Amino acid sequence: MNKIALITGATSGIGRATAEQFAGHGFDLVLCGRRAERLQALQTQLSEHVRVHTLQFDVRDREAVQEALASIPDEFRPIDILINNAGNAFGLDPVQSASVDDWDAMIDSNVKGLLYVSEPIIKSMVARRAGHIINLGSTAGKEVYPKGSVYCASKHAVDALTKGMRMDLNPFGIKVASINPGAVETEFSNIRFKGDQAQADKVYEGYEPLHAEDIADIILFMVTRPLHVNVADVIVMPRAQASALVLNRNEKTQGA
Repeated sequence: MNKIALITGATSGIGRATAEQFAGHGFDLVLCGRRAERLQALQTQLSEHVRVHTLQFDVRDREAVQEALASIPDEFRPIDILINNAGNAFGLDPVQSASVDDWDAMIDSNVKGLLYVSEPIIKSMVARRAGHIINLGSTAGKEVYPKGSVYCASKHAVDALTKGMRMDLNPFGIKVASINPGAVETEFSNIRFKGDQAQADKVYEGYEPLHAEDIADIILFMVTRPLHVNVADVIVMPRAQASALVLNRNEKTQGA
């Protein structure tokens, strides 16, 4: 029987690429997202290869999360792999002038949303003494940069939660890991800049960023290791990036 993976934020970017990778390697899928049309299209695409169930909800809505996860049909239980991918950055402003609404959105999605989704699945994994959880962190969870204090704080929280989960769930044989990408070209910057595509495009000027498929490849590697192996903490950046503030924007003019 195929393993079953639940992926949040599956309708775009890293979540979608991971769903496609998993489907190509025989994982049945529970795909979660806010956009019903995209979920339906992805289900139609991937159902040619594996069984797919979709759940529409916003991870920030605790009641909606609880209702959606409780509604998963028996044939898509138990969840063997949880990919906590949903989350975003909102705004890029100094703390003294940033939007409190943006703060709420980041903390509610990146931290509380991760916990809301994890809680019932963890209980099931503990009861079975088996499971694998991968949390999508960020290099922003490893260092801090100007105008990103609350986003960085939320991703530092993901890093701490991952480490704490790994300790708490260790006696039950549950693997817990995180992957922490640097600059990845997805909808991330478009959302951060609230639809200003020109500003979002500037983030990736002069170099080749990571692509969603690059991260999905690594996630697939992580979940296909032997049972005794846990790839616990991965940091991955494009060649042009050395840290949040060190980025070679002349890479494309410097040859291979």
